[in-house]
Amino acid sequence: MIGSFGWQELILILLIVLLLFGAKRLPEVARSVGKALGEFKKGTKETKKELDEEEEKKEEDISG
Repeated sequence: MIGSFGWQELILILLIVLLLFGAKRLPEVARSVGKALGEFKKGTKETKKELDEEEEKKEEDISG
C-alpha cells in the first residue's frame, strides 16, 4: 500500500514540514512547490506534444 496516505499520515507530514520550515516560511515554500509543479506539468505537456508530432510524422512517412 505504498502511496496511499490516510489523514493521520498527512497530519504528521504537515507537522514535520511546519517544524522544519517554520510558520513564516511555509507560504514561501508552498508557493515554490506550486511553481515547480506548474513548470513540471508544462514540460510534460510540451514533451507529449513533441512525441505526438513525431509519431504523426513517422506515420505520414510510412503511408506516403
